[in-house]
Amino acid sequence: MNKNTLISILMPVKNTELFLKECLNSIVNQTETNWELIVIDDYSTDNSFLILREYALKDKRIRVFKNSENGIIEALRLAYSKSKGNFITRMDSDDKMSLDKLEVLKSNLLKSGSGHIALGLVKYFSEKELGDGFKNYERWLNGLISTGTNFEGIYKECAIPSPCWMVFRKDFELSEAFNPNYYPEDYDLAFRFYKNELKPIACSKILHFWRDYATRTSRTDPYYADYTFLEIKLKYFLDLDFDKNKKLVIWGAGNKGKNIAKKLLEKNINFYWICDNPKKIGKHIYEQEMLPFTALKHIKNSQSIITVANSTAQEKIIYYFDKLNYRVNRDYFFFC
Repeated sequence: MNKNTLISILMPVKNTELFLKECLNSIVNQTETNWELIVIDDYSTDNSFLILREYALKDKRIRVFKNSENGIIEALRLAYSKSKGNFITRMDSDDKMSLDKLEVLKSNLLKSGSGHIALGLVKYFSEKELGDGFKNYERWLNGLISTGTNFEGIYKECAIPSPCWMVFRKDFELSEAFNPNYYPEDYDLAFRFYKNELKPIACSKILHFWRDYATRTSRTDPYYADYTFLEIKLKYFLDLDFDKNKKLVIWGAGNKGKNIAKKLLEKNINFYWICDNPKKIGKHIYEQEMLPFTALKHIKNSQSIITVANSTAQEKIIYYFDKLNYRVNRDYFFFC
């Protein structure tokens, strides 16, 4: 086992016995064979651990441990502490890999070198009809991956698919690995990749099959609720991209706009607040006057947070900023 070319796959497991064999088979049958799978059973109450142990007895590349604490972050930390590879990736135990996933990610990373993150297109699948939200997210995410422009959308949604990335160990360490305690942990890691300026490698192949079902963690765990995503967006915006020399503007007065306004006020950060709702314009929310869009022409040298979700409205906003030669993730940021 050559550590310099070894891929370490880190996989937390919790009560996924229904899908686990399919997941493990997709790993065992990879065209790339120089890998280790570090699995952490996070207090499963079904037969997941028995299945894992069965596979580990058959394939020495699979090593199984029980979580020493609780939760996915602790499981990932433990998995990483047991890993030996120069290439780091993550897998979800209810999903499937394409058979050439590891080979493609590793090859692309070797071609591009340190300072890059290898990615692959994703495909959702489910026993039931997928909702429009999943279809739209898949289409949006794959559009970024196919052009290597993932970080243009970092404030909009999680722009790095949590189980379909690979980085050099050195770059993973520079990005603080799984040390922080922020949830959602995959979105936080994506922001840290962004912070450390890892360059996404464009890819046009579907490498990961993402399973959706009613009890999936991202659907049921409060750590993955909308408000946690909003908090992490604002945290990294203020840490990385907020320009105190510019006038901050919030676009939109829906729930997201209100939540952001409230948090900014708590931090004593001044801002202008605009919307297109005639029932709100001129009134005060949190003692902040709601301004019409026409007020923008009087707000020079601005930096904007956009909380307007309507796609047609977003296109008009982009057109407006293009005329001003404003740039996304410098002058304006889509938070939805």
